[in-house]
Amino acid sequence: MGTLTMSQQERKRVGIMVSVKAGELSLTEASVVLGLCYRQIKRVWRRYRDHGDAGLVHRLRGQPGKRRKPPELRAKILARYAERYPDFGPTLAAEYLAKEKLLVDHETLRRWLLAENQRTVRRRRQRHRQWRERKPCFGAMVQLDGSHHDWFEGRREPCVLMVMVDDATNRVWAQFFEEETTHASYDVLAGWAHKYGLPQSLYVDRAGIYRCEGLGSIAEQLAGQEPQTQFGRAMKQLSVELILANSPQAKGRVERINGVLQDRLVKALRLSRINDLEKANAYLSRTYLPEHNRKFQVEPASRADAHQAVPKDLNESLSWEAERVVQRDWTVACEGKWYQLDKSHEAMSLAGKKVIVRRRRDGSVQLERGGVKLRWRELAARPERVKTKPAVTSKEPRKEYKPGTNHPWRTQPMGSVRRMMKRRREGPLVAGASGRPPLRSGLPASPATRGKTDNHRPRGHYLLSS
Repeated sequence: MGTLTMSQQERKRVGIMVSVKAGELSLTEASVVLGLCYRQIKRVWRRYRDHGDAGLVHRLRGQPGKRRKPPELRAKILARYAERYPDFGPTLAAEYLAKEKLLVDHETLRRWLLAENQRTVRRRRQRHRQWRERKPCFGAMVQLDGSHHDWFEGRREPCVLMVMVDDATNRVWAQFFEEETTHASYDVLAGWAHKYGLPQSLYVDRAGIYRCEGLGSIAEQLAGQEPQTQFGRAMKQLSVELILANSPQAKGRVERINGVLQDRLVKALRLSRINDLEKANAYLSRTYLPEHNRKFQVEPASRADAHQAVPKDLNESLSWEAERVVQRDWTVACEGKWYQLDKSHEAMSLAGKKVIVRRRRDGSVQLERGGVKLRWRELAARPERVKTKPAVTSKEPRKEYKPGTNHPWRTQPMGSVRRMMKRRREGPLVAGASGRPPLRSGLPASPATRGKTDNHRPRGHYLLSS
């Protein structure tokens, strides 16, 4: 036991026992210093007096624990791990080993693997982050995030709380929704806009609501533009800069507010016995958020308000837009519905042109072309297209047609022509006396012109006069 190292507490006891041995301290005073009762300090003094410093070392140190797994089981588990689960983590490996009746705790397996050098501790390298100063004034930047939590503690299904936090003042606006969707983001932003105005910028995460994962169209790629979601398109129309955070720590202000709300708001809803979203949203806007903002709001560096004025067409921007081509019958198809454009737009020549089909948050539909709102009516069903009848093909083989005896082809004096055509079918054409092939009509070619060379010979064939 003398080779074992002593703990800090045991070293402290050695110093006290040396003072007791030298008569500098009594056992009563030593018990007060070490925080032991008088009976226990007498046992410590007795072991020190009999065995010296080694008597103060815990007697079970260096001995196997009573709950230790048998060495045979440890060897079997490590061999099975190396054979079948070499790339498994301790937790997952322990689950699979339990299916084979090899029971071991995942932390025990982790220590065994570390001791056998079958696993190494991989410490994640911390990424350097830099503190960002708050924005100087109210409305310069607002952080938006959806907090998924069991807000009603099982009294209803889990839902999401869409939270907006001003970066300069910590002022909070929030609403409950069933899910984190584009519609929910539109609604919570509209609530902030009607209360304070449109912020200069919006700080969000990289969820699919705010960032488009796919590739843009060929026109967008040639123009160097990134594809936009409906929310991104709306922010561009409203002149609100959309900033995508690279990590949760980047928008840490709204993340910390989520933690505060998950603690305080949950208890407040429980005490108020609120179990549905409608009452919860009313309680938020009227009671909880005013008290929360009075408690946690801070003074900005500047008293200026950077919010933008809310445009009259806010609901038109906070919508879903799609480009569609007008058919030749002046109908537009979108999302399984068909719209017939009004005849009053005949001067715009809309057939074959693109129009914007806009669906607003209240479900109403707008059709627009170049800023002009179009008149239309919804069709009950898809208009039927006029189909041309295909040509009727006879299944019977085509019979060869032979003209009758009274047919003009047989009665007209063209016997010589028929005979010539027969000779052409029977054999190749034979050149005449002039060296030229006969005409297709069967008449001989014209003789060569005397006194003229081949270069001055007239082109073509000449019929002989009688």
